[in-house]
Amino acid sequence: MFAYGMLAVILALYLERLGFAKSAIGLLFAFTMFGDILMSLFLTTRADRFGRKRTLIIGCFLMVGASAAFASTAQFGLLVLAATIGVLSPSGNEVGPFLPVEQAALSEELSSDKRVGVIAWYNLVGYFAAAFGALTGGLGAQSLQHAGLSELASFRWIVVGHGLVGIAMAILYSGLSASAENHAPKPQAAVWLGLHKSKRIVLKLSALFSIDAFAGGFVMQSLIAYWFHIRYGSSEAQLGGILFFGNLFAGISSLLAARIAKRFGLVNTMVWTHIPSNVLLILVPLMPNVNLAITVLLIRFCLSQMDVPTRQAYVMSVVAPDERSAAGGVTNIARSIGVSVAPLFTGLAFAAPTLGIPFLVAGSLKIGYDLALWRMASKEPN
Repeated sequence: MFAYGMLAVILALYLERLGFAKSAIGLLFAFTMFGDILMSLFLTTRADRFGRKRTLIIGCFLMVGASAAFASTAQFGLLVLAATIGVLSPSGNEVGPFLPVEQAALSEELSSDKRVGVIAWYNLVGYFAAAFGALTGGLGAQSLQHAGLSELASFRWIVVGHGLVGIAMAILYSGLSASAENHAPKPQAAVWLGLHKSKRIVLKLSALFSIDAFAGGFVMQSLIAYWFHIRYGSSEAQLGGILFFGNLFAGISSLLAARIAKRFGLVNTMVWTHIPSNVLLILVPLMPNVNLAITVLLIRFCLSQMDVPTRQAYVMSVVAPDERSAAGGVTNIARSIGVSVAPLFTGLAFAAPTLGIPFLVAGSLKIGYDLALWRMASKEPN
């Protein structure tokens, strides 16, 4: 998450300095997310049988390969290939096989009453890492420029740093013990994408999650940074600061989500914290100046991710133990599909930055998702 946060601050700016038009940047982002979908689908649906530790290490190598390609070439075709095969996050959020496999491994040792709390702490660490990554990306690029490097060269070093983190991750994952693996007996029912008796509920949730993620694709962290840059001329350091505090607040709020969920339930917490956050998202571009826009955005960060640990715990709770990696992977992939489609439209959405169309579209769609989830949960037994 540190690497993802670091890259999100500068990736759109880096591609622009390489000479790509806004539409090409959006297309490349779409291919990046599409590639993450393919890799995640292939790896996570096999992880419980192939080995979770092996799966995580393979994800690291794909992350390093994508970084190497983006740092070494400006050929659009080669970047599309690297974006499709490798693991890279233009959103600043979790992509690839890491999250579903890690959470499946955690759930091996957790009872249901402890799961949401531990997943909340897991997310807190991720948000804090992403926050410091964003701060490092913004301040690091500016410091390198003050040291005499061009903007393009400074951004390229951030991309290289993203790959170095991938190498460090592979070393850490190599130390995982056998307790992280699936120990459930082989299922007797037919398996589809690693799922058997939980296919129906996982597919229904996946459809809803993809709508939420499609909306979120309009306001990925790298695109939020880009919008503030073209709308208000915000510097890299200011952009890093915005994303730093945003991720910090989001991480802290995930702990509050665990407390709220114990009292009001997982779905209630998911829906009734998400709707106010999306109202605030709509208000961001309507603010009269940059300071108020940043303030509203940061308040929104305090609420926007409270549904994440509850959503993840909910998915882990409605499937069998030997379906957890697959269920996490399929629902994550559904979200990645939604996110990957959105950048195809962001070039048009950013054509008139003063209108703030990405924020308006994202907020409206997300409120629709919240209401649909609430309706489904009221009819579907938990």
